[in-house]
Amino acid sequence: MDITRVGTQPSTRGPADWFSGTVRIDPLFQAKDMTRAVGASVTFEPGARTAWHTHPLGQTLIVTAGCGRAQREGGPIEEIRPGDVIWFAPGERHWHGASPTTAMTHIAIQEQLDGKAVDWMEKVTDEQYGA
Repeated sequence: MDITRVGTQPSTRGPADWFSGTVRIDPLFQAKDMTRAVGASVTFEPGARTAWHTHPLGQTLIVTAGCGRAQREGGPIEEIRPGDVIWFAPGERHWHGASPTTAMTHIAIQEQLDGKAVDWMEKVTDEQYGA
């Protein structure tokens, strides 16, 4: 058994290349030995969002607070709220973040393929975000 105590992993700011707006990433767990899954709690301030991206083995989001938005390429912008669980299939181009007026926090879980869990692309424009 391995327990990671709260407060032992520092929060980081979401890199400007991958996010628009203010985003805080709190690591939860990393892949260990024979596992591939990694997880983090991610908080988006109002209007903040990811860039377009894909995950080689997919991604699960569990919304824990606030109100947000998520969109897969070609689909409608979906409102997401606490308790919602969102699945993006492997290779599915998508973005997610807060609503324009409300912060949103989710737990993000994805698996690494050959040590890589995400492929980042261009930023979501204000027009795409629906601001």
